[in-house]
Amino acid sequence: MKAVQVIDFGGPEVLQIIQTDIPQISENELLIKVVATSVNFADIKARYGNYHNAGRPPFIPGLDVAGFIIEVGSNVKDFAVGQRVIAFPKNGSYAEYVVVDKNLVFVIPENVDFDTAAACPIVSFTSYKLLADVARLQPGETVLIHAASGGVGTTAIQLAKLLGAGDIIGSVGSEHKIPIALEAGANYVISNEKEDFVNIVNKITKGHGADVILDSIAGSVFEHSLKCLAYYGRLVNFGNASGRSGQINSNDLHSSCRSILGFSFGTTRNKRPEQLKETASRILEYLSAGELIMKIDKQYSIDEVQAAHAWVESRKSTGKVILKF
Repeated sequence: MKAVQVIDFGGPEVLQIIQTDIPQISENELLIKVVATSVNFADIKARYGNYHNAGRPPFIPGLDVAGFIIEVGSNVKDFAVGQRVIAFPKNGSYAEYVVVDKNLVFVIPENVDFDTAAACPIVSFTSYKLLADVARLQPGETVLIHAASGGVGTTAIQLAKLLGAGDIIGSVGSEHKIPIALEAGANYVISNEKEDFVNIVNKITKGHGADVILDSIAGSVFEHSLKCLAYYGRLVNFGNASGRSGQINSNDLHSSCRSILGFSFGTTRNKRPEQLKETASRILEYLSAGELIMKIDKQYSIDEVQAAHAWVESRKSTGKVILKF
């Protein structure tokens, strides 16, 4: 089969097309023929050796796929050959065939196409977990979403609205990304290159602050977010795209009853995969009903994987980047 391998840590040039054997499944696994996979920022970090679940080169990168089931293990009862599914594979997704644990496979509704399915798993599952389960978003609460024009950002905006949020505020890295977050449904969008998001959030909320803040950037964005987090608010960190950790003072928490929370989709997938069944059910219902729209920025063939990574790494992408076989 054809696959993409990271041959060394480094830039997009370390991604090489290889031919390798189709993997074998165990009794609790399925074999899936991949139609499309997505490029996630975690793939960029893994390529540089900065992602906590990444292996040492050589390895096949990638986190999620959409495709057909072509083989089912003897202990797998709920799936059949030929079904269209999304899945989180065992050893990377940039390959024509992948092996998946039976707990990490979910059937695609008939009216959802493969491009949409390939764009959804990481960003939509992550967004739902962040808002519904970690932050415990309540109806009417104000939500601030950093990096609001990206794949998670545009998805989280939509899901926050579906879950009953009040005002949804997005922050973006540059002014040209503002329309993307507005199109996704944000009520307000702040350009961090020209504006101070703390002052604007506090002005919008009349000093109350945001009840829920989603932060994948860390560093100074994480630290400054505390200055616009409401009493009893929840700040959820799920990444460090800035490359720097954020520091907090414990005195900023107890008297205001605020919470700092962390989430990793990779850890949840590996340690508690059973938690994803309800998430999958809700996300696939939203997609089937047309209530959740996946923003797809660009599509590339698997042979163009270096260009796809370069585009995502440029931070000019808005929405999801898809690789197709």
